[in-house]
Parts: sequence; C-alpha cells; structure tokens
Amino acid sequence: MVAVEEQRPDTCPRCSSALIYRYGQLSQTVYDLRLSSAGVKRWITRYSFSRFICWRCKATLQLYLHKDKYGVSLRAYLLYQIIELQIPQNTVAQNIKQLFNLPLSRGSINRLKATEADRFEQTYRAILERVVTGNLVHADETKVEIDGNDGYVWVFTNLEEVAFVYSETREGTTPQRVLSNFAGVLVSDFYAAYDSIQCAQQKCLIHLMRDLNEDLSKQPFNEEMKEVALDFANMVKPMIDSVDRFGLKACHLRKHKQSVNRFYAVLSRRDYQTEVAAGYKKRFERNCDKLFTFLNHDGVPWNNNNAEHAIKAFARLRRNIGGKSSAKGIRDYLVLLSISETCKCKGLNFLRFVQFGQSDVDSFANGSSKHGVPRLLPGFGR
Repeated sequence: MVAVEEQRPDTCPRCSSALIYRYGQLSQTVYDLRLSSAGVKRWITRYSFSRFICWRCKATLQLYLHKDKYGVSLRAYLLYQIIELQIPQNTVAQNIKQLFNLPLSRGSINRLKATEADRFEQTYRAILERVVTGNLVHADETKVEIDGNDGYVWVFTNLEEVAFVYSETREGTTPQRVLSNFAGVLVSDFYAAYDSIQCAQQKCLIHLMRDLNEDLSKQPFNEEMKEVALDFANMVKPMIDSVDRFGLKACHLRKHKQSVNRFYAVLSRRDYQTEVAAGYKKRFERNCDKLFTFLNHDGVPWNNNNAEHAIKAFARLRRNIGGKSSAKGIRDYLVLLSISETCKCKGLNFLRFVQFGQSDVDSFANGSSKHGVPRLLPGFGR
C-alpha cells in the first residue's frame, strides 16, 4: 500500500470557494512485474489517495493522477513475448495467468498491444523517416490474410533500421508514396512496381541466379540456356570475389564494368531460337542499368538479403496471427515489429527499450553507451 500525500486544494476550480474538506479515501491497484537478472516476480501496488469536496457547490475534487492499470515492466514483458518471441496472445495470456495469477485475458493483451502501438507511433515514424532519407533502401513485400481478404506488408530497410508498411493491395502506389523523395539506391527484386520509382536501382542478382538455375534445371539439354547461364556466371563470379576480398568498395569494383560491357556486346550479337533464352536476353537488356549499379557505389550490396531477412520476421509473426487479425491489428503489429527489428539491427534489447519508456531508438542507444547501461538485459538477450 502506498499512501499518496496530497495538499488540500486552496480553492475550488468551479466556484473559487476556499471551503475545501477531505471527503473519503479512494484507491487504485496497479499490476506489474519486477524484472531482474535472476528472474521475474509479480509486483502489485495499491495507491491510496484522498478525495475532496467543496462545501459551497458540493463539487468533488481529486488531485491524484491515475496510473495505467498495468505497469511499464508488465507491458514491456508482454510486448517482448508477442513481438520479440512471437508467442500467440492466447498462450501469453495462459502464461501470465499460470505464472503470476494476473487477470489478463487475450482481449486485454490485444488492447494493450494497440495502446502501446499508439504510444510508439512517433518512434516508428522516426525509423521510417531515417530509412527513406538515407542513401540505401532494401525493399520487399509479402501477402497477409486480413478477415478472409488479402493484404500486403512491405518492408523498407537499410543496414540499421527496419520499417514495415501495410497496404490493401500490391500495387506500386505504396512504395511510390513511401519513397517519393528518396534519392539513394533502391535494392529490390524484379517486381515491376519498383521500376516506377525515380532513383538509382540495384536488382537482386541472387533472384536472377535462382531463376537461371530453375529454368536450366527444367531444360537441361537447352544449349542456349547453358550458354546464357555460363556467360553470366563467369562475369559475376570475379565481382563477388572482389566483394569478399575488399568489401563493397567502388574503387575495387569499377574494374568489372569492362566485363559487363563485353557481356552485353556478345549478348547483342546473339539470336536465340528458344523462347526461354530469348526471354533472358530481353530481361538482361531491359534491366541493363539496374543489374550492376553496385559497381559504382560504396556500400551497395548486389543482393536483397537484408529485406528478405526482415520480411522473414513478419512471416514468422504471420503464422501466429493465422489470418485472425484486422487491418488495424496488423498495423499495430507492424509498428512494434519495426521497433523490435531495428533494435536487433543496432544490437539493442527491445525489452529494455520498452521498459525504459524511450521514444527514440538512437537516443536510447547513445544513452546506454554514455551511462554504461548494458544493451542486453541479462536473462532476456537476443
């Protein structure tokens, strides 16, 4: 029990009378957890506070500001389970009931998730803003079922921030809107929606390799396909060797532009008779300015692994949701998942970030380093 000490109001805010008297005691119970390196324990606090009454107008006055019913550590622990560990909400509710005997239902957890998503909306927007104002963006998309209908989740990420965006369709309006002012290099797969974005682009060469290998396995006796695949492999392998040896440095990669020119010169003179080989010739020529952009820029990868890794985090969460969420529920998930994945990229602990009530990931990272606060809470690491 915590007795809140309060001074009697000097005057009534309604009638300005000074005849103010105490008028009983009220209380509020806050359910929370205490997290430590040794474990977790339940922590329930009851706050006792006074109510006052104006003797002239009979208005009741209360100075105590009600706290959230569930404390910050409990909220952080719940978000850690449903977002970081991606445990279904029903299971989390059972876990809290069995271990701590706290009155939390699945509906309560879902409402708490929505409240916390609103609380961290500005944090999410700051992450998205840093992504789209940087020099590099990886993009990808995947399908999600919403109330029996298809929706789509897009991911936009660089090397340190991850932002998920929901849209009802797979049309290019979403990446066009998000990246409308982007002036860096966009790394993506070959989905046509990205082609309309006005910026330098690097298409994922791993996607292209997969397609070549798949078509070659389907037609193992197609000599033209063997020729296309072999020429492409002989051109790309030295580039990858340079990346492995020197990193993504344009000063070491520009020398490979000569082999690119030779590849396209030979390709232009060939007249393929098989449909699949002719299709690849058109594909190479159509994307000639988007396949080897990484040779001219520092720090631009030749693949889209960053976006694919990020989208897998949502894919795991999607399995737990099971198509039962609404569009608003998915957006709430994406706000919190964006923060969680950004914390992972920066080597920060999502549970600690939420528990400390921070509003900016970078500020939290700088504060942790400045004050010597461990980035990973013992017992709740990545």
